[in-house]
Amino acid sequence: MFSKISNVLNEFLSFKKINPTSVLLIAILIQSCGEKNEKNSTGKEMYVIPDSVMKTIVLDTVTKCPLSNSITLTGIVDFDQDHQVNIFPMVSGAVQGINVQLGDFVKAGQVLAVVKSSEMANYSNNLTVAEANLTSAKKQLDVAQDMFKSGLSSQLEVTNAQANFEQTTSQLEAVKRILKINGNNTQGDYIIKAPISGCIVQKNVTNNTFIRNDNSLAIFTISDLKNVWVQANVYESNINNIHLGDSVNITTLSYPDRIFRGKIDKVLNVLEPTSKVMKVRIMLKNNDYALKPSMFASVQVTNKTNQETICISNNSLVFDHSQYYVLKYKGKNLADITPVSVQSIFGNRVYLSDGVNVGDRLIGSQTLLIYDALND
Repeated sequence: MFSKISNVLNEFLSFKKINPTSVLLIAILIQSCGEKNEKNSTGKEMYVIPDSVMKTIVLDTVTKCPLSNSITLTGIVDFDQDHQVNIFPMVSGAVQGINVQLGDFVKAGQVLAVVKSSEMANYSNNLTVAEANLTSAKKQLDVAQDMFKSGLSSQLEVTNAQANFEQTTSQLEAVKRILKINGNNTQGDYIIKAPISGCIVQKNVTNNTFIRNDNSLAIFTISDLKNVWVQANVYESNINNIHLGDSVNITTLSYPDRIFRGKIDKVLNVLEPTSKVMKVRIMLKNNDYALKPSMFASVQVTNKTNQETICISNNSLVFDHSQYYVLKYKGKNLADITPVSVQSIFGNRVYLSDGVNVGDRLIGSQTLLIYDALND
């Protein structure tokens, strides 16, 4: 190559007629030699990011931030037991008129069913008797007082009549209270009403079922599903990393792209004897009823330490050949591939132990595209 250049130069220096092709050859050869020398000095030709690409790139700045640890637990969605009511039968009888089904939403005071009960008939009868006794006692008291004023009876007779009147009054009040506790129905029916608004989450009776007042099984269970609990399992190895008030991100199989955020509001400081896990509770708002009881949940617990470390955006990180890299921006549309050591990754934030310094600028978008170009 250099001999050709020498011949052309000799031709030029000897003032001979120069072929235009020779002039073009001189320019190409000189340029090629320059490129070869640049590659020899740098070891590899530098990739220059095109201006059109550079205008769309986001630059990330290396900073220091508090180190956050993350632990993933398994859990299950449960009823908010503080807003759940189990309805037990107050009397014995045959259930009729059930007009709700499992899963129905009911309002407070809504009739759920009617129980035809002989006990309710007795309560109604007791009310009639108590009212009659009170009427009789009142007349006896009036007569005794009139006779006492006329001198035809003693003070003792008036006192006895007054005591009898007060006793029958008390008996009537007691009968009314008992009847009110049992629905206040005087037709022999026990009316089962919803004590709170919510969803029917358990239903253990059908029409014409005979129930007893000593039944240990609730006939209806109503829960206000606007709030739910998530019960998460903590194994012994993770107990030291779980604290009251830790922030959590919860996902479910039904809504993989939706994150439910909350905090640990209760830690049960005992281990279950069979599973050997400790339970923690997270209360969540559930206004759209998306979370259903018995759903499985993945619970990611986050707690911050007092330690600060270097952190970058997850978009600045590249993983290739079992090694993490970042693209350190040098200015003038140039970038270097720099290996880094990752301490932990949480969400969109990456915590590093070395490889970059605070204030370094990194390529924060189109990272893989530029990484591949630098490797060519």
